[in-house]
Amino acid sequence: MRLSPAKVIAGGFLAIILMGALLLMLPISSAGRESTSFLNALFTSTSAVCVTGLTVVDTGIYWSGFGQLVIILLIQVGGLGFMTLATLLAILTGKKIGLQDRILAQEALGKFEVQGVVSFIIKIIKTSVLIEGLGILLLLLCFVPRFGWGKGLWYSIFHSISAFCNAGFDVLGDGRSLAVFRGDLLVNFAITTLIICGGLGFTVMYDLAANRKRLRRISLHSKLVVSMTLLLLFTGALLFFVLEFRNAATIGEASLYEKILASWFQSVTTRTAGFESIPQGALTESSRFLTILLMFVGGSPGSTAGGIKTTTLAVALLSMLAYVRKSDVHAFGRRIGYEVINKAMATVLIGFVLVLFSALVLSIENPQIQFLNILYEAVSAFGTAGLSTGITGALTGLSKVLLIILMFAGRVGALTVVLAIAGKERKRRIHYPEGRVML
Repeated sequence: MRLSPAKVIAGGFLAIILMGALLLMLPISSAGRESTSFLNALFTSTSAVCVTGLTVVDTGIYWSGFGQLVIILLIQVGGLGFMTLATLLAILTGKKIGLQDRILAQEALGKFEVQGVVSFIIKIIKTSVLIEGLGILLLLLCFVPRFGWGKGLWYSIFHSISAFCNAGFDVLGDGRSLAVFRGDLLVNFAITTLIICGGLGFTVMYDLAANRKRLRRISLHSKLVVSMTLLLLFTGALLFFVLEFRNAATIGEASLYEKILASWFQSVTTRTAGFESIPQGALTESSRFLTILLMFVGGSPGSTAGGIKTTTLAVALLSMLAYVRKSDVHAFGRRIGYEVINKAMATVLIGFVLVLFSALVLSIENPQIQFLNILYEAVSAFGTAGLSTGITGALTGLSKVLLIILMFAGRVGALTVVLAIAGKERKRRIHYPEGRVML
């Protein structure tokens, strides 16, 4: 029996997660040379493969060098997608890539056609190596003088891959993420640039590069991605700056320069990146709610980021505008089809229901925790954002399992998971008479 692309994609991610969990359970993976519980190993592996960044133990302190190496490899596989690396392995071993494999790769990458998917994957690998390599070089300039060549090189490699894959894992220790570099322009520039590049998606990056002198010729998809990304980034930064301006627990006592830098970093990291330069638990309630909204949207299709995606939000907003205007759904001189509109609405609704239901269960399981922090954690897991107010380690076992499910659904795609579970529906030739429903 031939499995559907949705089932193969979901099954592939699940297999990698389980393999990673088994490796992290080994005594050699922990700094104390002790075996890690299956639940904590599974949570960490899921968070790495789903490029989330939520952790139940401190990555820089608890895990050994081997354990950190396993985590960064899982992040790389999860960020690029297992079908990308499976195709690369097939190319290196000389295995013929059949039509079914090409269809799976097309589905996993979100491409519109099968043609050219293998060459596209090769370009993805080359681009990733180039961008991550440049990120490593920039971070070396800061980390080597501070930590020496040994740690400096490892920190540069780890954080460059983690940032480009929008994973948010850090190995600096003490659970402070990048707070110590809040005022460092080089680190902020390197990390935020890597996050934005990873969150745009490879299709958009290639489209922009090919038409850099003729921007009007870029595709509708790229136009929607770039416009929504810029709108969310700059609006988010401005709002964070205003909302946190007088908050002494975050940026209230910082210089104007650091306030601007921290506000920009906070806005960028909500693209499901997971790094933080200010403590998330100290944010005002307004800023936490704003972060929740931005994490729910996330990055763009075909990228290393999670969330419902920028294009989904754009189509949903355009649909609402078109209904008010009594016109077709269109943007930049192009009409958007009903199939795309229906998929966008389904994605938003499934994500919304899944997050709210999960938050309800988490609040029942952890009544001592403020609901806004619970919702923050649920959205962070679903959007594969990895930001936390610091409650992850205090959650119950059932709560951790629920977050694992949310991270998996967020990375693979809630709609993909639903289709994988539902299976293939038989085509019906019957069309029922239309009924009237009041809304």
